[in-house]
Amino acid sequence: MTNDNPTPDTAADPTAEELNPEIKIAELEGRLAEMSDAYLRAKAEVENTRRRADDEVAKARKFAVESFAEAMLPVMDSLEGAIATPGAAVEVVLEGVHATRRQLSSALERNKVVEVNPAPGAKFDPHQHQAISMVPAEQEANTVVTVLQKGFLINDRVLRPALVTVAAPRQ
Repeated sequence: MTNDNPTPDTAADPTAEELNPEIKIAELEGRLAEMSDAYLRAKAEVENTRRRADDEVAKARKFAVESFAEAMLPVMDSLEGAIATPGAAVEVVLEGVHATRRQLSSALERNKVVEVNPAPGAKFDPHQHQAISMVPAEQEANTVVTVLQKGFLINDRVLRPALVTVAAPRQ
């Protein structure tokens, strides 16, 4: 007679280790400890990365104006030079003021600060201009008549809109 029941030494039999719940629990606890350690290391790395990024942003903010300030120093020197010569003739002072303005314009342009000064007759742009009033004019409606105050862009973003008067529609 043949025995249809599997023998204890066949491959389908669970091993003694698999049957022992204490061994299985110990294995799972070991894996849990490994995973917990990996999680804590990854969490610490994320925190370190975040802290380093925050430090870099703080440094960038702190020193962002450094190049701009360096560009302004010659303008300051020119102004102080003008003040230091109180008996200068008006023509000389005016020439110095024009030179200082050129220095200032150059420094602003190097730092990507660009003037917004629309010509009379230019189309009114609400993104770069601020209309102070509408006046009757012989030109097309919604065009700039006069510029009351120049505007400025910094890196194509409006720092200050140009203050303008705009032609009113004809009636």
